[in-house]
Amino acid sequence: MPFANFKVPAGTITPSQKQKIVETTTDLYAEIYGERARATTVVLVEEVPDGGWGVAGHVLTAAMLNGE
Repeated sequence: MPFANFKVPAGTITPSQKQKIVETTTDLYAEIYGERARATTVVLVEEVPDGGWGVAGHVLTAAMLNGE
């Protein structure tokens, strides 16, 4: 069963953008593994609370990612 897990900053994408992630990822797996993979592909889009992640030892916030 193909599985993809996307983590995004909370409140930064719309429901339609989440739908696009799910559809596009499913299409990609089906392209790679064949159509048989479509029915079992699982895509998880998780919203991480603001300040709940970091890069290179620095906590990131949505404001920082938006250049504010």
